[in-house]
Amino acid sequence: MRIVHGADSVPPEAKGAVLALGNFDGVHRGHQALIGCAIEEATRLGRPSGVLVFEPHPREFFSPDALHFRLTTLKEKLGLFEQMGLDLAVVLPFDARLAARDADRFIDDILVGALGVSHLVVGYHFFFGRNRGGSVETLKAAGAKHGFGVTVVEPVADRGEPFSSTAIRLLLAEGDVRAASEALGRPWRVGGPVIGGAKRGTGLGFPTANVALPKGTALGHGIFAVRVTLDGRPLDGAAYLGTRPTFDDGMPVLEVFLFDFDEAIYGRNIEVSFIDKVRDDRKFASADELVHQMQEDCAKARAILAAERG
Repeated sequence: MRIVHGADSVPPEAKGAVLALGNFDGVHRGHQALIGCAIEEATRLGRPSGVLVFEPHPREFFSPDALHFRLTTLKEKLGLFEQMGLDLAVVLPFDARLAARDADRFIDDILVGALGVSHLVVGYHFFFGRNRGGSVETLKAAGAKHGFGVTVVEPVADRGEPFSSTAIRLLLAEGDVRAASEALGRPWRVGGPVIGGAKRGTGLGFPTANVALPKGTALGHGIFAVRVTLDGRPLDGAAYLGTRPTFDDGMPVLEVFLFDFDEAIYGRNIEVSFIDKVRDDRKFASADELVHQMQEDCAKARAILAAERG
């Protein structure tokens, strides 16, 4: 998949594509339907298929001091786009210059002038341009003028509830990682280097790999059954996210206990996929009581992961 950053020097082979437009945070099942439609249309027209995304998310540009829970980093999104079979990803820097462009200028300068789009695929609620002044109707009128097609994809829903990044964030905030994964079409995951901790887990017989969560991440606290990828190797485990109320009630930390594993992995990158929640976080009367509960938690996590494998 070719990745183009910015619209100032688009290579000839990246022009004339069928593009799906959006932020695609999470690349959830609704986004997947949109991208699938773009791929189908590109095949029909004999054109490259692609997406146009904004980085950072416009919310982050307009409210830089607020905490924003991103379901996927740009790197993760690009990897998912490639897995879906897209030919092209155009990443537009969302800055003051882009924010000041009205809808007509965005169409003329970027979609037509820089990218020469042949067809656009957007969601039913897509808005763009300064003050969100452009809509799907704006795109349709411009398409009739400039000669590109526009497909509007209606909401994709499960049991009457449309898939949305906002709804998935709410599920994760409640700790319902299974429902969030169903909406995403894959387990929600986070990754990063293994960092040092207080080593309480080691003292209790459960040495953990600690990972710093991305800024703004809002996952409900508790114990989770997880799958971890280390250097391409899949590993099963149980993860704890919480403030350690039995000990210090400090800052939230993600601690992962890997089953049947005994290697030093400080500084190495791991990816943690959340499969299901085992229980909520709570305070215990003693370390011994906590250890007994941790043994039960690990047994439940093993059972959950074994059931997932069928």
